[in-house]
Amino acid sequence: MKITSVEIYKMDLKLDYVLKISLGSTPSAENILIKINTDEGIVGWGEGSPYSFITGETQSTSIEAAKFLGKLLIGKDPTAIEENLTLIKRYLPTHPSVRSAFDMAMWDILGKESNQPVYKLLGGKNRQLRTDKTMGHENSIEDVQKLAQDYLNDGFNEIKMKTGRPGNTDYLHVKAVRDLVGEDVHVKIDSNQGWDLAESLKNARLMEPLNLMYFEQPMPVWNLDDMVRLREKINIPVCADESVFDEVDAFKICKLGAADYLNIKLGKSGGIHTGLKINAIAEAYGAKCMIGCFNESRLGLTAAAHLVLARPNIVFLDLDAALFLADDPIIGGMEYGEKNKSFITIGEKPGLGVDIKEEFLQKWKSFKIE
Repeated sequence: MKITSVEIYKMDLKLDYVLKISLGSTPSAENILIKINTDEGIVGWGEGSPYSFITGETQSTSIEAAKFLGKLLIGKDPTAIEENLTLIKRYLPTHPSVRSAFDMAMWDILGKESNQPVYKLLGGKNRQLRTDKTMGHENSIEDVQKLAQDYLNDGFNEIKMKTGRPGNTDYLHVKAVRDLVGEDVHVKIDSNQGWDLAESLKNARLMEPLNLMYFEQPMPVWNLDDMVRLREKINIPVCADESVFDEVDAFKICKLGAADYLNIKLGKSGGIHTGLKINAIAEAYGAKCMIGCFNESRLGLTAAAHLVLARPNIVFLDLDAALFLADDPIIGGMEYGEKNKSFITIGEKPGLGVDIKEEFLQKWKSFKIE
């Protein structure tokens, strides 16, 4: 099988809820869609969600990077995933969300050729999954409690709260949510690098009585030494997110003892291929993983869910991004529960099991590499 062409789409999606975090916010999901065409008529779909605050990518730079990778892959066998992704990373070590889109598309093709879902190719077993739902920086205690109640009404038993602001605002908001939801609902916090060691210690000690599941990325990505110090001084597990892009980062973090958990995002790691390596490093050190997302549609989230099904060591799910989108261009793939939106199910279709609604493809600007 050979790649004959690559189609690149500007995947513009409206957001119903803009997530405000310490690093900033994005008013819309400006993603890219990749379609790999082959000489055997099998096509593969992949999605990249550029998140400039974290990966340094924008939609415009991602499209140019995708054009470059498309030219690089013409004539290659898309099922030779290890060889292709090694080549891709050699020529483009940056732009992980673009590399992730190509990674997804190649796994999609391999699954379709093999007539197996991707999770089965990876040795996994289908089961029902459950995600948390995230809330950003809200203005008042009343706002966070109203949002938390909405999440409870939709069936969520895990709530992730964005923190990282100065003063006691975040503590008061997290306490208000804990008071509302009771002890049976898991609450996580994520400061997105918003605090230094002193602020992290102060907030962690204030929040220790609130029974938090974990404290995610409290400090800047480079400050692993202080992550170690923080972890030694508090009773809340620490999760590394922006500090871990690939397996090399995972090795450094685990060796230093800087985190209890590692957050894998396909758009940060470059796809399933690297996600598998991160999880393997974590597992070797006895650490659990979570899987997160940027602003992906159900396409990108489906690829992440296949990885979760294949690796039981990934125990925390933050795959809620599609719930914030006003548009849903995806046919098939992962589905949220109708009555309980926290539940995620994946069917048995080959590959990723997704397709794209034609009306979206027609309205999105596209480029074709042959």
